[in-house]
Amino acid sequence: MSLMHFDWATHQAVMRPNKIAIKDYTLKEEISYLELNSRASKIANYLESQNIKAGDRVALLAKNHSIFFELQFACAKTGVILVPLNWRLTAPELSYILGDCSPELLFFDCSFENIIKEILDVLPSLRVMEFDPFNSKDELALAISNQSPEFSSVDRSLDDLIMIMYTSGTTGHPKGAKINHKMHLFNTINLSGLGGITSKTIQLVVLPLFHTGGLNCYANPILHQGGQLVIMREFNPSDALQAIDDPNLSITHLFAVPAPLQFMMQDPKFDKINFSRLENVGVGGAPCAEIIIKKWQEKGIDVIQGWGMTETSPAGIFLAAEDSARKIGSAGKPVLHTSVKIIDKESNLVKANEVGELLIRGPNISPGYWKNEKATNESFVDDWLKTGDLAKADDEGFIYIVDREKDMYISGGENVYPAEVENVLYQLEEVAELAVIGVPDKRWGETGKLFVVLKKNRSLKKERIIEHCIKNLAKFKVPTEIEFIDILPRNATGKVLKRNLKEMKADN
Repeated sequence: MSLMHFDWATHQAVMRPNKIAIKDYTLKEEISYLELNSRASKIANYLESQNIKAGDRVALLAKNHSIFFELQFACAKTGVILVPLNWRLTAPELSYILGDCSPELLFFDCSFENIIKEILDVLPSLRVMEFDPFNSKDELALAISNQSPEFSSVDRSLDDLIMIMYTSGTTGHPKGAKINHKMHLFNTINLSGLGGITSKTIQLVVLPLFHTGGLNCYANPILHQGGQLVIMREFNPSDALQAIDDPNLSITHLFAVPAPLQFMMQDPKFDKINFSRLENVGVGGAPCAEIIIKKWQEKGIDVIQGWGMTETSPAGIFLAAEDSARKIGSAGKPVLHTSVKIIDKESNLVKANEVGELLIRGPNISPGYWKNEKATNESFVDDWLKTGDLAKADDEGFIYIVDREKDMYISGGENVYPAEVENVLYQLEEVAELAVIGVPDKRWGETGKLFVVLKKNRSLKKERIIEHCIKNLAKFKVPTEIEFIDILPRNATGKVLKRNLKEMKADN
């Protein structure tokens, strides 16, 4: 087996030592590539001093901060496996994950001190270390203060793990997707070309870095290329727009799921911002309403839709910039070195414009789930990953993600894809956000229930919603129930939690 170093931090520290790698928008701090590598090396030496070695796990519970990259590169140097944790989870949920991956050490942001106490009640032997983004003499800083800023990296294989990322469990417990060096490398290769990422790229990072979208679209590829990240501790639409408008930051790239783009559109500042420096806005993670894409395209920006999963590193399908207006709503075509197919229930390939399940394979695909052979076996057919997403391809081979298979419902024998209904309803200007779910119906088996959040100081009658649906949708797709609510339940990356809406329905 061929072994090599996967030490991006050392390479950039040699290549461009004084260039700023990361700007912390919240803390107003800057870190050069030399400093980034020095911090990663100190952490690597500390891990080694604690006998934490290749194959062991360390976990991280933190809001967006350079610590994600310092730890990631320390793990790349040592062969230790990083487990980034979703800080929106409860103590019992986090305790399950920590019990599953058994880390030697958990680094935590001081703002999570209370939840750490709850976790330690369940896992008293778990070793933890606090770091404070607002205090340069915190526990972590003191622990690594005497460590050398140089480290001789361990030889690794492309198939060795760098990370375990736990996917949000829609049913049962979350699963730990195994992420290896090969996935990170091919994601970088694939996104650098499609996203126009070079050493001159400057990205505003608004998604949480514990999520593959935050970490890998496009943060890791940008550091691989020697560009710059501007990190926000937490997303705020007004602050994000202010950052884009700031000539001193010169933001060129932005990536988000639909929700942050939607919230920025609805901010009063949106029409006053200078977007001329912004070259590329990527959107993925969930079907995106066309009105969101069009609104950003009107600002003269390439809005590139894509599709991916934690298990695909995540780039799997992407729309080239030159097709972004012509093929609005499409996720694009498979990225380089990657194959996809769309199949029916009998595993036959579907014809053009027919809907089926999307399967994918390539070097960017996870080898499986941590300590979960059953889930691994259920998710793969030969070497094809079953995505659980419903898709169709047009006559030119452009792929459209129709919906999640689990979100589709059947009304009177007809398949209904909530994303299609939602896309039509977003045309109503009074709507801030909305979601459609399938609910039981004695006559039709299932029908749609619509949850609507209105813009501030706006009103909308149910009759007008139904009238709009009847004009634009087949009758079986028209929701039979409508409920106005104050806010939609969302996860940390902004995806609507439809299972929570189903529970709300069950409680009514």
